[in-house]
Amino acid sequence: MLVTARKSRSDRRIDLIEAARRAIVRHGIDGVQLAHVAEEAGLTSGAVLYHYPDLSELLVEAHHASVERFYEHRMRQISAVSDPARKLVITIRSGLPTGPLDPDVRLLNELGGAAGRNRIYGLLLTTLYDRQVSMYQAVLDTGTALGVFAPTSDSLTIARNLVALEDAYGYRITARHPLIGPEEAVELILSYARTATGCDLAAH
Repeated sequence: MLVTARKSRSDRRIDLIEAARRAIVRHGIDGVQLAHVAEEAGLTSGAVLYHYPDLSELLVEAHHASVERFYEHRMRQISAVSDPARKLVITIRSGLPTGPLDPDVRLLNELGGAAGRNRIYGLLLTTLYDRQVSMYQAVLDTGTALGVFAPTSDSLTIARNLVALEDAYGYRITARHPLIGPEEAVELILSYARTATGCDLAAH
């Protein structure tokens, strides 16, 4: 019975994290309130507080779930691939929104807007950025060592530029730019990556 109870509580916390994510997207990071999360979860405010006495902790957990997608999940994807060129293409493609309504990217956009006012959010974004740069840099260094890439500058510079392009085009996608969707953004970033690595990276 004890194991079942623990599992039930763990599942409830996961449900609340998902409810908080939906509430943030709907109301914004600065506008979301306890009642909004409770409504999304189909619970009372008291039930939410039972699992998360501090709403800010729940909001941070909600953002962690999005952050995980853009580092941990991508690392798992490329770990199964041996070709550095293919690794780089997968990394670029998986760093962009699936479309204007992509909930993870919209959450990160909210996080970015609040980062200047909230030290914890700023730290989350900085950590994610540094980890993404390191991820790209490892792929670039491996490809260079194997003779697949002939970089035009150091791997750190290229990696930072790739992450910056991800962020910029990701924002344009979620802002519904009429000419920039996921596929257009992939090709634009690959255009830079081909020049920077001296490798004819295939989009697919």
